[in-house]
Amino acid sequence: MDTDKHKTRRPKNSRDAAPASDAMPAAPRTVDGLRELMVRIGRGEANLSLGGKAHSVLAHLLEQPEEVAVRTITDLATALGVNASTLTRLTTKLGYTGFADFQGIFRDSLAQQHRHFYTHQAERLVAGKKPRAQSAQVNQTSPEVEVVAQLAHESVANVDAFLTRLSPTDLRGAAALLAGAPRVRVHGLRQFSALASFLCYGLGMIRADVALLDAHGLGVAEGLAQLQPGDVVVVSSVAPYTRSVADAAVAAAAAGMTVIAITDTLASPLVPPARHTFLIPHESSFFSNSMGAYLIFCEGLLNLVATHLGKQSLQALARRERLITALGIETG
Repeated sequence: MDTDKHKTRRPKNSRDAAPASDAMPAAPRTVDGLRELMVRIGRGEANLSLGGKAHSVLAHLLEQPEEVAVRTITDLATALGVNASTLTRLTTKLGYTGFADFQGIFRDSLAQQHRHFYTHQAERLVAGKKPRAQSAQVNQTSPEVEVVAQLAHESVANVDAFLTRLSPTDLRGAAALLAGAPRVRVHGLRQFSALASFLCYGLGMIRADVALLDAHGLGVAEGLAQLQPGDVVVVSSVAPYTRSVADAAVAAAAAGMTVIAITDTLASPLVPPARHTFLIPHESSFFSNSMGAYLIFCEGLLNLVATHLGKQSLQALARRERLITALGIETG
């Protein structure tokens, strides 16, 4: 029997046609959609990949949406230390017809927000202007005061920047997880061990079973071994990233725990394993990473958790106050 007669004939040009499942998906038409695509790329879940340099460039563009909306491709390329052709190749690889098409989604996003506020912010960023001192009492002739004032204004700028990126969905989701998870562990090392301790202390005031992941110095593996799927691990690190924190985030997600990341850019290794990610800038003249905006964000997140817990948080605070009184801890 001639089995070839029963084979399905392929179209003449079928060798040149990609399978339908491999077709390039439509390019995102919103900035949030583009951020989601980058996260999927980082997790290896997207139908395309980017090299390390292109991945980093895209992350920086997404972290300054106002500037992308108002600046020319030449200006942006210069600021990023790349050629304009690099931006063009990146945008076409993402599925856009060119840089103008890519920039259009940022302009549309800007137009849909509070136009005057964000335009002012973008103009200030582009012009590189520093905000004026808010108090007439500040002695501008004192170099000592000026050092502190400059850091304060830079922290305000960092807060302004992260406020434009905050996702209500991520905030609600993270607050619900931190309020309802059976156990919460927080992990940050080096400078960010201070932030981890602050967040851990605040959560411990309003709910039970909160601790640092490696509170007893027995190692991250031991800390993760005490957790179960459904527990939450909060991780924090910024460039230059602490490798062990990133490894802990990956291990926690692989073991079924839910990861919340507080970091700086979409290129951070903490982003792929996290369900909710919060990007906080730390640009400043401080000799290390500026912590001001991170503390402000964590205070806001703690307030959201307390609100979600409602009476439960009030009861936890009242119980703590009774113990403080009984032990005579406070004076004055």
